[in-house]
Amino acid sequence: MLVLCASIVGLMLLRIPLFVVFLLSALVYIGMLTSIPVNIVIQRTFSGLDKFPLMAVPMFILAAYTMAQGGMSSRIIDFAKSLVSPLPGGLALATVFACMLFGAVSGSSPATVIAIGSIMYPALVKSGYNSGFSVGLISSSASVSAIIPPSIGMIVYGTVANVSIGQLFIAGVVPGILYGLMFMLYSLVYCLWFDHRSNDSYHWDEIKRTFKQAIWALGVPIIIIGGIYGGIMTPTEAAAVAAVYAILVALFVYRDIDLKKLLSISVDSAAITAQIMILIGTASALSWLLTIEQVPGEVTQWLTNTISSKIGMLLMINLILIVAGMFLDPTSVTVIFAPLFLPIAQTMGIDPIHLGIIMLVNGALGMFTPPFGFNLFVASSLFGVSIVRLASAVVPFMIMALVVVLLVTFIPPVSLWLPAALNMR
Repeated sequence: MLVLCASIVGLMLLRIPLFVVFLLSALVYIGMLTSIPVNIVIQRTFSGLDKFPLMAVPMFILAAYTMAQGGMSSRIIDFAKSLVSPLPGGLALATVFACMLFGAVSGSSPATVIAIGSIMYPALVKSGYNSGFSVGLISSSASVSAIIPPSIGMIVYGTVANVSIGQLFIAGVVPGILYGLMFMLYSLVYCLWFDHRSNDSYHWDEIKRTFKQAIWALGVPIIIIGGIYGGIMTPTEAAAVAAVYAILVALFVYRDIDLKKLLSISVDSAAITAQIMILIGTASALSWLLTIEQVPGEVTQWLTNTISSKIGMLLMINLILIVAGMFLDPTSVTVIFAPLFLPIAQTMGIDPIHLGIIMLVNGALGMFTPPFGFNLFVASSLFGVSIVRLASAVVPFMIMALVVVLLVTFIPPVSLWLPAALNMR
């Protein structure tokens, strides 16, 4: 395993793309230290993608990009502002709330940065908010999309762990809301401290007007969650319906895109889908290699012999996930570490759904954790802010996210209460 670990670290230090790191590391290890034909890596890469639930990923991405460029995101923002802008720091609160709403209809954290940030960042700066706070707020708040269903991470974990994606969707509702409320709490304290007060007042006519305009966009989570909970659709079918619904609304209701623009959106969605899928495939090949080398069993035995308490094991799992999230994207972390942690969870009596939400919340934190949080690179490119400045700006939000990680980890009902209440357990 030293050869495998050394090759992974060495290739990452050379700034080689992550999917190439996984692929080359597996090839080097198999070619040098085993008699297994190296073409098995390609076969395992393909088999890692040959799973029906993963068909939901391109559908959700297409829905997210259609909504971002089809006028839905701006209407969601207007509705969010009408609800919270009269409060102290209303614009900052509206940013977090808009990220929560858009996350509930997109499932994509980078798409949320682009869709919400492109509108809210100029508005925040124009209103006198510090640019560092503004970009940190957007970069971190957008990560809630990794938790609030429909989340692409839930689909990946459900596929790898062979658990119900529908149950994961329902289990992510309360942690996702808690995650967003924690950022709203920090934003409120920050705005009160720096006297960012609002001169707005509530206008019920404005709330009704913006709600009517946003109601078509807000219909997406109703279709997804209602369809799955009602037993009408599987998560994969719900993703396809959501994509078709988003396209029809953008084309014929809001009329903010035409067929030419839809083609451009489809191309962009396909490019993002390809990036995610190649990571899933190559990470699956690496995970398979770890499995045949009995690494999960050895890790399980070592950890259970070393750490006897459930609390200590959960802390160790979180520590590993936090460190891994600093360098790897959540998809890769899930595909590689879920097979390692599932046997440990079974030994310690940890519910697989609970473990999945723990991994998802850590994955959300990793999306904006330096040095390689993907949201940071998206925000840096979008807003022209250096990664170094972004790294310092997100520190307070990292602390708030860590609080949520601990709450979700050590209070299982946060994740498991709603599925049980809906008789899904």
